[in-house]
Amino acid sequence: MSGKLRIGVLGAARIVPTALLAPARVVEDVEIASIAARDPERARRFARRHGIAGVAESYEALVSDPSLHAIYNPLPNTLHALWSIRALEAGKHLLCEKPFTSNEAEARLVADAAKRSGRVAMEAFHWRYHPLADRMRAVVASGELGRVKRIERAMCVPLPLPGNIRYRLELGGGAAMDTGCYAVSMMRHLASAEPRVGRVEVRLSSPDVDRWMRAEVAFDDGRTGRVICSIFSATLLSIRARVEGEDGTMDVLNPIAPHVVTNRLTLTTKSGRRSEKVPGEPTYTGQLRAFAGAVLRGEPVPTDAEDAVKNMRVIDDLYRGAGLPLRGT
Repeated sequence: MSGKLRIGVLGAARIVPTALLAPARVVEDVEIASIAARDPERARRFARRHGIAGVAESYEALVSDPSLHAIYNPLPNTLHALWSIRALEAGKHLLCEKPFTSNEAEARLVADAAKRSGRVAMEAFHWRYHPLADRMRAVVASGELGRVKRIERAMCVPLPLPGNIRYRLELGGGAAMDTGCYAVSMMRHLASAEPRVGRVEVRLSSPDVDRWMRAEVAFDDGRTGRVICSIFSATLLSIRARVEGEDGTMDVLNPIAPHVVTNRLTLTTKSGRRSEKVPGEPTYTGQLRAFAGAVLRGEPVPTDAEDAVKNMRVIDDLYRGAGLPLRGT
C-alpha cells in the first residue's frame, strides 16, 4: 500500500467524531474517506458536517469500495460480527468498536475471517494505547508489590438513557457488554492471565438486561479478583483499578481515559506512599496511530482478534454465571 490509509465508516454513530475523526486530524498516515448509514441522507449530512468526502449508499457499497483500505465498525453490538466479516472478506482491514462481537463464538468467526484474509482486525480498546496501560503492568511485573494476591477493577458510569441500545437485549445491550468489557480487558491485562468466573451478582433494568454486575474471579496460580461494572446503579461513577500484593498495593484512578481527567497511579509499600501521573497523547489518537502502524508497517497490536476472542469468552462466562442468556443468541 502506498500513500495514506483510507478508512470508511460504517454508521454515523455518536462516537465517530471522538474516536476517529479527531484523531485522524493528528495521525498523518490516515484519511477518513467515506461513510455509510442506514439512511443515506443522514450519512450525507454527517459527511458535510465533518468534512468526509465520500458517501456510500449502503453498508455493502462501503465495504465493497475498492478505493478503501480499511473499515471502522461502530455499529450496534449485534451487527459487529456480520459487517466485520463482510469487510474482511472484501479485503478490508478492520477497526471494530468494543465489544468486538456479541459473544465468543461470533468473535471466533471474525478472527478466522481475519486470518483467512490476511488483514488486520483490531478491537478498539483505546485505553490500551496510552502509556499508563504499560506502566500499570510494569509496576506489577517489577515485584515492588511482592507476590500479587488480588486484582480489582471497577467501571461504573451513569448512563440512564431509556431506549438506548445499551439497554436493548436484541442489540446486545447490558452493563457487562458496555462498561464491563473494559473491566474484563483491564483485569486480564493486569493479571497477564485468563480469569475463571466465580460468583456473579446482577441487577436488571429489564428482563435479561443487566444494568449492574459484580463478579468474583480466580486465576490458576491462586490469585483472586473482582470485576464491578454498571451503566445505572447507586455507584454513579467509579473508574479505578487496584492490585494488592504481599508487600504493597497499587491504586489507579481513571485508567480508561487518562488524558481527559488527570490519571493518578498510587503505590503504597513498606517504603511509603507515592503517586505519579503518566503523560501521553489522547487514547484515541494512540489507538488510530497503532492501527495505521499495524496495517501500513505490520506492527503488532495488543488488542487483536485473538485477544478479542479471549475477552468475549470471559464476558460470556459472566452472563452464564448470572443466569442470563448470552448476547446475540
